[in-house]
Amino acid sequence: MGEQHAVKFPQEVLDEYAALGLDLPALFSAGALGQRMDIQVLEASAERVVATMPVEGNTQPYGLLHGGASAVLAETLGSVGAMMHGGINKIAVGVDLNCTHHRGARSGLVTGVATPVHRGRSTATYEVVISDEQERRVCTARLTCLLRDAGPAAEGPAGA
Repeated sequence: MGEQHAVKFPQEVLDEYAALGLDLPALFSAGALGQRMDIQVLEASAERVVATMPVEGNTQPYGLLHGGASAVLAETLGSVGAMMHGGINKIAVGVDLNCTHHRGARSGLVTGVATPVHRGRSTATYEVVISDEQERRVCTARLTCLLRDAGPAAEGPAGA
């Protein structure tokens, strides 16, 4: 767990953040929860976000991938896509998550791919397809994020 790898970002996005002195890969990581679950973001743009997550360590008592783990993966990917869409002047806050679990996974890695359904000025919605190593769909999720202005007011307590 915690292995470092390079996330594939569009070069123009990397350049925009670097000009502001910001480390884009660190800023758009899966966060502390994602690290505990060993989510590895492989590719990130407003058009497509891809990440993997091991089944091992993310299971429920029956040994199957926990539905909540799939939800964390989906929210991570959709949020990263929404943040990429919003750019440096916006932050993405998840407001609605829907997950349909199609089949169980007992081992290996699952891969999530997020693609936009809607990208507007104040909201962004992403569909996230999570598949097992045999490319069978494990979960389909949809996340809608509110795009808030980044700044002092945006850094207040949740719900403020």
